[in-house]
Amino acid sequence: MNIELLGLIAGGITSIAMMPQLIKVIKEKNAKDISVVMLLVLITGLSLWVWYGILQDELPIILSNGFSVLVNLTLLVCCIIFKKKN
Repeated sequence: MNIELLGLIAGGITSIAMMPQLIKVIKEKNAKDISVVMLLVLITGLSLWVWYGILQDELPIILSNGFSVLVNLTLLVCCIIFKKKN
């Protein structure tokens, strides 16, 4: 198996891990049980992985972590919006 393909598959699977949580928050318009601090730490770590991937020219790392940053930023925005409404 191609190592880059393995990285893309592994990254893709882990990148979609937060999608069910994001969908639930959007559907219910409720984020009271989501930790903003956890999201900030996670986004920081994922952003550093993207930077590392760029420095190492590793496409699987860049794509999977870049997607994860976007998903978690969206979740963070939803948390901020929905927590203000409550």
